[in-house]
Amino acid sequence: MAQTLTSSPRGHVEPEFPPVGALRQPDGSVEWTLWAPLTKQVTLVVWREAERQSQVMTGCEGYHRARLTNLPDGTRYAYQVDGQQYPDPASRSQPDGVHEPSAVYSPERFEWHDAEWQGVPRDELVIYELHVGTFTPQGTFDAVIPRLPALKELGVTAIEIMPVGQFPGGRNWGYDGVLPYAAQNTYGGPAGLQRLVDAAHQAGLAVLLDVVYNHFGPEGNYLSKFGPYFTHAYHTPWGDAVNFDGPDSDPVRQYVIDNACMWVRDFHCDGLRLDAVHAIYDFGARPLLAEISAAVQAIAKEQTRPVHVIAESDQNDPRLIDPPEKYGFGLTGVWADEFHHCVRALLAGDNQGYFQAFGSIDDLAQAYERVFVYDGRYSSVRKRRHGAPIGVRDRSQLVVCIHNHDQIGNRALGDRSATYLSENIQRLACGLLLISPCTPMLFMGEEYGERNPFPFFCSFGDDNLIAAVRKGRREEFASLGFAWGEELPDPQAEATFESAKLSWAWPSGEFSGRLRKLYRDLLTARKKWRPLKDRQHTTARPLPGDALLLVERGTGDSLVAIANLSEQAQPFPEVQLGNRQLLLSTEAADYGGARTSQNERPAELLPYELMLWGKREQRT
Repeated sequence: MAQTLTSSPRGHVEPEFPPVGALRQPDGSVEWTLWAPLTKQVTLVVWREAERQSQVMTGCEGYHRARLTNLPDGTRYAYQVDGQQYPDPASRSQPDGVHEPSAVYSPERFEWHDAEWQGVPRDELVIYELHVGTFTPQGTFDAVIPRLPALKELGVTAIEIMPVGQFPGGRNWGYDGVLPYAAQNTYGGPAGLQRLVDAAHQAGLAVLLDVVYNHFGPEGNYLSKFGPYFTHAYHTPWGDAVNFDGPDSDPVRQYVIDNACMWVRDFHCDGLRLDAVHAIYDFGARPLLAEISAAVQAIAKEQTRPVHVIAESDQNDPRLIDPPEKYGFGLTGVWADEFHHCVRALLAGDNQGYFQAFGSIDDLAQAYERVFVYDGRYSSVRKRRHGAPIGVRDRSQLVVCIHNHDQIGNRALGDRSATYLSENIQRLACGLLLISPCTPMLFMGEEYGERNPFPFFCSFGDDNLIAAVRKGRREEFASLGFAWGEELPDPQAEATFESAKLSWAWPSGEFSGRLRKLYRDLLTARKKWRPLKDRQHTTARPLPGDALLLVERGTGDSLVAIANLSEQAQPFPEVQLGNRQLLLSTEAADYGGARTSQNERPAELLPYELMLWGKREQRT
């Protein structure tokens, strides 16, 4: 429908902002609504059984609309403005790519089989981040489905899919999308995504979708042909900022809010990961993030299932997860990357760029106990105080990892830690992650020590843009203070993309199978051991000698973890274990480790060993 006006109690006229796109109506017709205040006339072009038809859309208050009958899904259409044809900014399907006509798609016609699905509560989330294009040889939504049982058996409860909004070509991380309502055609389009979500729910897995609202990609981006979607008031590292608080920003905000709701309502997604919210510039009195969360949670309430809205942010700002009544944004969770930075600085020795600000055992202890390392303290890298204390907020709202797409892909070669860290360090890193009180996230393949890289890749069609991307990658590493000694992989080369495909193999007698067993055992422990289920009581401190860390989970009969963060064996520390027994060691022979005996109190900790001590009855 075109924009309508309603009156407030005092007679003030308030605009309403209708859903946009080609939407199937109850009578079977298709109604198009386009927000295009920059043009007075828009022509709808439709290819009906290969015959090109056109009609001028009716316009009112910046909205243009048209309605046609007897159109099946798959019918191609485009908008013609000033003699040029463009895809629909709210296209639900782009079968031929970002530069070609859109296609009618009615997501409500999909036949679902998940009526019994009740979702996954926040405190049960174990997230597995995956990239559809490289997760399988086929690189499609459908190809993911046969691998879901293995993830369920591992102990994963939710998959997080990297962005699928239509991007140019067939090779991209997904953060260069330009049509956020259309699921990537080369992955299988919208129907393919619905089949994957449906299958995941039947397998007992939630589906979180990574969405990008801070910018749109550079190729196939025709939004500015229709309206003031962008602003020059701010700038992001990836281009012009989206207009969320300037003149005519209300329809832009609604465009994003409706998109978030579409994934939850029409595609049954169980949550969204909001990319880099610190680059969403919105200084109005009603924060966009809060409006997204409120709209999504309204759907969750209707459908009586938990839906999670998780932000990526480097601001260490607890307000993101505070409820609106406490002047917060009301999000379900937020990434806490500083845990990763501490682990990597300590175990891999990284000390360039932002890793300079981490690297002590005290920092890691604070990451366990207070989550944010920089919670108001001075940062030598930022050269100012940074962050605020997380306080007593539920630790399940904080997402931690030891790998993610950025932290692997933004290494110069995209090389994974399995190629440069020893086996015992990899086991220790696994243990450090999975004893955290926060929500853990794995990156695809880490559970078995995947060795294939995950470099940055793309498939743009413009030579100048390709050259700019190559140049920009080198400059980005230089600006972050990272040095590298080898030539960067060419992001445009198909071989770079192919190199990222998972091997997806973990023979039981080899390191990969044993590492995966450690992940599975620790994920099982998180579900069954009472102290690990207690998210609110965690203490941590370095032990004398500058090599050992003690982490205590729970109260009363707590679980005690002792980690040796050095390459040398260390005398077993003088700590009070009471009648606790050794429950798990990352150096046990079952995991490929060097510990040959299970003494209740050994003389020493082996290099890079984590030991868990507790009551046997906790393992129920």
